[in-house]
Amino acid sequence: MDLAYLRAHPAQLPTFLTHQRIRETPVSGGDICAASRLTLDDGHSVFAKTWPERAGQPAPDGFFAAEEAGLRWLRTADAVRVPEVIVALPDLLALEWVEPGEPGPEAAERFGRELAALHRAGAPAFGADWTGFIGALPQDNTPDDGPWSRWFARRRLTPYLDRSAANGALTASGIGLVEEVIDRIAEFGGDEPPARIHGDLWPGNVLWAADGGAWLVDPAAHGGHRETDLAQLGLFGGAPYLDRILGAYQEAWPLADGWRDRVPLHQLHLLLVHTALFGSAYRDAVDRAARAALNGVGRATVDR
Repeated sequence: MDLAYLRAHPAQLPTFLTHQRIRETPVSGGDICAASRLTLDDGHSVFAKTWPERAGQPAPDGFFAAEEAGLRWLRTADAVRVPEVIVALPDLLALEWVEPGEPGPEAAERFGRELAALHRAGAPAFGADWTGFIGALPQDNTPDDGPWSRWFARRRLTPYLDRSAANGALTASGIGLVEEVIDRIAEFGGDEPPARIHGDLWPGNVLWAADGGAWLVDPAAHGGHRETDLAQLGLFGGAPYLDRILGAYQEAWPLADGWRDRVPLHQLHLLLVHTALFGSAYRDAVDRAARAALNGVGRATVDR
């Protein structure tokens, strides 16, 4: 099987894998999926993702279709590099292989400009036309005209607060803090029309490549607020050269007044996803983000 044959007959890939007709090398694929590098007969490689057997059940309906739709939608902006989808099946996704490299300041600045271009491509509404997932959890992508603040509270904060409360990940005081953020969401300012965003842009979903560029992987893409992508880049240790990324972004498309004070608000979504998925290990991070958001709400609205 070579790349041309694979493009023409994508449904044949599982059969070739089952009969060990393709060299398969496990690679790091994150916390959810099993991932491998497939080396084809012509020397090309592809990156394959499957639902892991350890899960004990099949992938949720639409799981890989959501990632496929998001990748294709991000690619149509012709802004940031996004791997091409080569095979999209209900239980398998195969993508263009990207040779890993090291980040550098010039690549970071280029990425900042490219991310601004991606966001400028826009979206017809908040949400998307496909069923959403973030990690292994469903994400409500029902298209919504906004305003952003109301949509964000309803679709991106409340569902994961409810899941985190139900699984005991948050204390009563932590739940109360997030509820206060939700109740005061209109006070934060910064409402904008929907941008075309990655939606799960923690640093691990930026692939720094050997060609000197940055690629976006594992999206939860939808129409959202551009500050959400930028805020998520600061989570879990932060992206390399984050100041360079943000500086170049600001030069390409300046952010609204008060954006720094809204960073914890935007980070709260992904942190609540983590308490919903992984439990109390992320409890303190949620509490800190909610407190910081509330502390900054007055400063964020000064220049409105």
